[in-house]
Amino acid sequence: MDPEGFAGPSDKVVKPLTPEALAAFKAAQEKAGVVYISRIPPGMRPTKVRHLMSAYGEVGRVYLQQEDPKRAYLRRKYTSTKKAHYTEGWVEFRDKRVARSVAEMLNAQPIGGKKGTRWRDDVWTMQYLPKFKWNMLTEQIAHEAAMHQAQLRVELSQSRKEQREYLKNVELARVLDKRAERKRKAVEDGTSQARPTQEVSEPPARERKDREGAGPAKKKKKIALDNPAAEKQLNTVLSSIF
Repeated sequence: MDPEGFAGPSDKVVKPLTPEALAAFKAAQEKAGVVYISRIPPGMRPTKVRHLMSAYGEVGRVYLQQEDPKRAYLRRKYTSTKKAHYTEGWVEFRDKRVARSVAEMLNAQPIGGKKGTRWRDDVWTMQYLPKFKWNMLTEQIAHEAAMHQAQLRVELSQSRKEQREYLKNVELARVLDKRAERKRKAVEDGTSQARPTQEVSEPPARERKDREGAGPAKKKKKIALDNPAAEKQLNTVLSSIF
Protein backbone atom coordinates (compact mmCIF):
# COMPACT_ATOMS: atom_id res chain seq x y z
CA MET A 1 0.00 0.00 0.00
CA ASP A 2 1.35 3.37 -0.99
CA PRO A 3 2.15 5.43 2.14
CA GLU A 4 1.43 8.69 0.33
CA GLY A 5 -2.09 7.57 -0.50
CA PHE A 6 -2.89 6.38 3.02
CA ALA A 7 -4.44 8.59 5.67
CA GLY A 8 -5.18 6.52 8.73
CA PRO A 9 -5.28 7.26 12.44
CA SER A 10 -2.23 8.71 14.15
CA ASP A 11 0.78 6.41 14.55
CA LYS A 12 0.71 4.30 17.65
CA VAL A 13 3.03 1.74 19.15
CA VAL A 14 1.88 -1.72 18.07
CA LYS A 15 1.34 -4.08 21.00
CA PRO A 16 0.15 -7.70 21.05
CA LEU A 17 -3.63 -7.92 21.28
CA THR A 18 -5.27 -9.67 24.18
CA PRO A 19 -8.11 -12.07 23.38
CA GLU A 20 -10.62 -9.45 24.50
CA ALA A 21 -9.02 -6.75 22.35
CA LEU A 22 -8.89 -9.13 19.38
CA ALA A 23 -12.57 -9.92 19.76
CA ALA A 24 -13.37 -6.20 19.98
CA PHE A 25 -11.27 -5.51 16.88
CA LYS A 26 -13.09 -8.20 14.89
CA ALA A 27 -16.43 -6.81 16.02
CA ALA A 28 -15.38 -3.32 14.93
CA GLN A 29 -14.29 -4.69 11.56
CA GLU A 30 -17.63 -6.42 11.10
CA LYS A 31 -19.44 -3.20 11.96
CA ALA A 32 -17.36 -1.01 9.64
CA GLY A 33 -18.33 -0.23 6.06
CA VAL A 34 -16.27 0.82 3.03
CA VAL A 35 -17.20 3.41 0.41
CA TYR A 36 -15.52 3.32 -2.98
CA ILE A 37 -14.82 6.64 -4.77
CA SER A 38 -14.30 6.01 -8.49
CA ARG A 39 -12.93 9.49 -9.26
CA ILE A 40 -10.74 11.75 -7.16
CA PRO A 41 -10.75 15.43 -8.20
CA PRO A 42 -7.35 16.61 -9.46
CA GLY A 43 -5.12 17.81 -6.65
CA MET A 44 -7.23 16.36 -3.81
CA ARG A 45 -5.12 14.50 -1.28
CA PRO A 46 -6.05 11.80 1.28
CA THR A 47 -6.11 14.28 4.18
CA LYS A 48 -8.65 16.43 2.31
CA VAL A 49 -10.84 13.42 1.59
CA ARG A 50 -10.73 12.45 5.26
CA HIS A 51 -11.64 15.98 6.26
CA LEU A 52 -14.65 16.08 3.88
CA MET A 53 -15.91 12.60 4.83
CA SER A 54 -15.53 13.24 8.55
CA ALA A 55 -18.38 15.75 8.32
CA TYR A 56 -20.82 12.84 7.77
CA GLY A 57 -19.55 10.26 10.23
CA GLU A 58 -16.58 8.73 12.01
CA VAL A 59 -13.93 7.76 9.48
CA GLY A 60 -11.41 4.99 10.00
CA ARG A 61 -8.93 4.57 7.17
CA VAL A 62 -8.61 6.29 3.81
CA TYR A 63 -6.61 5.07 0.85
CA LEU A 64 -6.23 6.79 -2.53
CA GLN A 65 -4.64 5.08 -5.52
CA GLN A 66 -2.04 7.12 -7.38
CA GLU A 67 -2.23 7.43 -11.16
CA ASP A 68 -0.26 5.21 -13.49
CA PRO A 69 3.49 5.98 -13.36
CA LYS A 70 3.71 6.46 -17.15
CA ARG A 71 0.81 8.85 -17.13
CA ALA A 72 2.30 10.71 -14.16
CA TYR A 73 5.62 11.03 -16.00
CA LEU A 74 3.96 12.48 -19.09
CA ARG A 75 1.88 14.86 -16.99
CA ARG A 76 4.92 16.16 -15.12
CA LYS A 77 6.83 16.47 -18.40
CA TYR A 78 4.23 18.40 -20.38
CA THR A 79 2.31 20.29 -17.68
CA SER A 80 3.21 22.57 -14.81
CA THR A 81 1.54 20.31 -12.21
CA LYS A 82 4.21 18.34 -10.38
CA LYS A 83 2.24 17.01 -7.39
CA ALA A 84 0.88 13.49 -7.23
CA HIS A 85 -2.58 12.85 -8.66
CA TYR A 86 -4.98 10.17 -7.44
CA THR A 87 -7.48 8.28 -9.56
CA GLU A 88 -9.66 6.34 -7.08
CA GLY A 89 -10.06 5.83 -3.36
CA TRP A 90 -11.60 3.88 -0.51
CA VAL A 91 -12.99 5.35 2.72
CA GLU A 92 -13.74 3.23 5.76
CA PHE A 93 -16.52 4.37 8.09
CA ARG A 94 -16.83 2.95 11.59
CA ASP A 95 -20.51 2.22 11.02
CA LYS A 96 -21.63 0.47 7.81
CA ARG A 97 -25.03 2.15 8.03
CA VAL A 98 -23.36 5.55 7.92
CA ALA A 99 -21.23 4.42 4.97
CA ARG A 100 -24.31 3.30 3.05
CA SER A 101 -26.21 6.52 3.74
CA VAL A 102 -23.20 8.71 2.83
CA ALA A 103 -22.73 6.90 -0.50
CA GLU A 104 -26.43 7.22 -1.36
CA MET A 105 -26.54 10.86 -0.34
CA LEU A 106 -23.33 12.16 -1.97
CA ASN A 107 -23.19 10.09 -5.18
CA ALA A 108 -23.51 12.32 -8.28
CA GLN A 109 -23.70 15.42 -6.06
CA PRO A 110 -21.38 18.47 -6.15
CA ILE A 111 -18.64 18.54 -3.54
CA GLY A 112 -19.68 22.06 -2.61
CA GLY A 113 -17.97 24.27 -0.08
CA LYS A 114 -17.33 27.96 0.09
CA LYS A 115 -17.54 30.01 -3.05
CA GLY A 116 -14.25 30.10 -4.91
CA THR A 117 -12.88 26.87 -3.44
CA ARG A 118 -11.03 24.58 -5.81
CA TRP A 119 -13.40 21.61 -5.84
CA ARG A 120 -16.70 23.40 -5.34
CA ASP A 121 -18.12 22.33 -8.72
CA ASP A 122 -16.62 18.82 -8.83
CA VAL A 123 -19.00 15.90 -8.45
CA TRP A 124 -18.69 12.91 -6.13
CA THR A 125 -18.86 9.46 -7.77
CA MET A 126 -19.03 6.90 -4.96
CA GLN A 127 -20.61 3.59 -4.13
CA TYR A 128 -21.09 1.58 -0.96
CA LEU A 129 -19.39 -1.84 -1.06
CA PRO A 130 -21.51 -4.36 0.85
CA LYS A 131 -19.64 -7.21 2.57
CA PHE A 132 -16.35 -5.57 1.63
CA LYS A 133 -13.75 -5.25 4.40
CA TRP A 134 -10.51 -3.34 4.61
CA ASN A 135 -8.37 -6.46 4.71
CA MET A 136 -9.76 -7.39 1.28
CA LEU A 137 -8.42 -4.10 -0.05
CA THR A 138 -4.97 -4.68 1.39
CA GLU A 139 -4.92 -8.23 -0.02
CA GLN A 140 -6.00 -6.94 -3.41
CA ILE A 141 -3.33 -4.24 -3.40
CA ALA A 142 -0.69 -6.76 -2.33
CA HIS A 143 -1.82 -9.13 -5.10
CA GLU A 144 -1.72 -6.36 -7.71
CA ALA A 145 1.74 -5.33 -6.51
CA ALA A 146 2.95 -8.94 -6.79
CA MET A 147 1.47 -9.23 -10.28
CA HIS A 148 3.13 -5.98 -11.25
CA GLN A 149 6.50 -7.21 -10.00
CA ALA A 150 6.07 -10.49 -11.86
CA GLN A 151 5.20 -8.62 -15.04
CA LEU A 152 8.27 -6.43 -14.62
CA ARG A 153 10.45 -9.51 -14.20
CA VAL A 154 8.98 -11.07 -17.36
CA GLU A 155 9.49 -7.86 -19.33
CA LEU A 156 13.05 -7.55 -18.02
CA SER A 157 13.82 -11.14 -18.97
CA GLN A 158 12.34 -10.59 -22.43
CA SER A 159 14.36 -7.41 -22.84
CA ARG A 160 17.57 -9.21 -21.91
CA LYS A 161 16.78 -12.00 -24.36
CA GLU A 162 16.14 -9.51 -27.15
CA GLN A 163 19.37 -7.71 -26.29
CA ARG A 164 21.35 -10.96 -26.50
CA GLU A 165 19.74 -11.82 -29.84
CA TYR A 166 20.54 -8.35 -31.14
CA LEU A 167 24.20 -8.59 -30.10
CA LYS A 168 24.41 -12.06 -31.62
CA ASN A 169 23.02 -10.78 -34.93
CA VAL A 170 25.43 -7.83 -34.88
CA GLU A 171 28.40 -10.15 -34.34
CA LEU A 172 27.18 -12.49 -37.10
CA ALA A 173 26.80 -9.58 -39.52
CA ARG A 174 30.32 -8.40 -38.68
CA VAL A 175 31.75 -11.87 -39.37
CA LEU A 176 29.87 -12.15 -42.67
CA ASP A 177 31.08 -8.70 -43.73
CA LYS A 178 34.69 -9.67 -43.02
CA ARG A 179 34.26 -12.90 -44.94
CA ALA A 180 32.77 -11.08 -47.93
CA GLU A 181 35.60 -8.53 -47.83
CA ARG A 182 38.25 -11.28 -47.86
CA LYS A 183 36.49 -13.00 -50.76
CA ARG A 184 36.32 -9.76 -52.72
CA LYS A 185 40.03 -9.09 -52.17
CA ALA A 186 40.89 -12.64 -53.25
CA VAL A 187 38.93 -12.19 -56.48
CA GLU A 188 40.66 -8.87 -57.19
CA ASP A 189 44.11 -10.39 -56.57
CA GLY A 190 43.35 -13.32 -58.90
CA THR A 191 42.21 -10.99 -61.68
CA SER A 192 45.33 -8.81 -61.40
CA GLN A 193 47.60 -11.87 -61.66
CA ALA A 194 45.77 -13.30 -64.70
CA ARG A 195 46.20 -10.16 -66.85
CA PRO A 196 50.11 -10.24 -67.19
CA THR A 197 50.04 -13.95 -67.99
CA GLN A 198 47.59 -13.33 -70.82
CA GLU A 199 49.75 -10.51 -72.26
CA VAL A 200 52.90 -12.66 -72.25
CA SER A 201 51.13 -15.55 -73.94
CA GLU A 202 49.72 -13.42 -76.78
CA PRO A 203 52.97 -13.13 -78.88
CA PRO A 204 53.41 -16.89 -79.23
CA ALA A 205 49.81 -17.07 -80.44
CA ARG A 206 50.54 -14.55 -83.18
CA GLU A 207 53.73 -16.40 -84.10
CA ARG A 208 51.68 -19.56 -84.44
CA LYS A 209 49.34 -17.75 -86.80
CA ASP A 210 52.32 -16.49 -88.84
CA ARG A 211 53.72 -19.97 -89.01
CA GLU A 212 50.36 -21.33 -90.05
CA GLY A 213 50.11 -18.62 -92.79
CA ALA A 214 53.65 -19.25 -94.09
CA GLY A 215 53.29 -22.99 -94.06
CA PRO A 216 51.40 -23.43 -97.40
CA ALA A 217 53.82 -21.14 -99.32
CA LYS A 218 56.84 -23.11 -98.18
CA LYS A 219 55.03 -26.28 -99.00
CA LYS A 220 54.27 -25.07 -102.53
CA LYS A 221 57.92 -24.08 -103.04
CA LYS A 222 59.10 -27.44 -101.84
CA ILE A 223 56.68 -29.18 -104.23
CA ALA A 224 57.99 -27.03 -107.12
CA LEU A 225 61.61 -27.95 -106.36
CA ASP A 226 60.82 -31.59 -106.15
CA ASN A 227 59.11 -31.61 -109.64
CA PRO A 228 61.80 -31.27 -112.54
CA ALA A 229 59.23 -31.16 -115.35
CA ALA A 230 57.55 -28.20 -113.83
CA GLU A 231 60.92 -26.49 -113.44
CA LYS A 232 61.84 -27.12 -117.11
CA GLN A 233 58.52 -25.72 -118.32
CA LEU A 234 59.06 -22.65 -116.18
CA ASN A 235 62.52 -22.06 -117.76
CA THR A 236 61.10 -22.40 -121.33
CA VAL A 237 58.46 -19.80 -120.62
CA LEU A 238 61.03 -17.37 -119.22
CA SER A 239 63.43 -17.85 -122.24
CA SER A 240 60.64 -17.13 -124.72
CA ILE A 241 59.79 -13.94 -122.92
CA PHE A 242 63.33 -12.58 -122.73
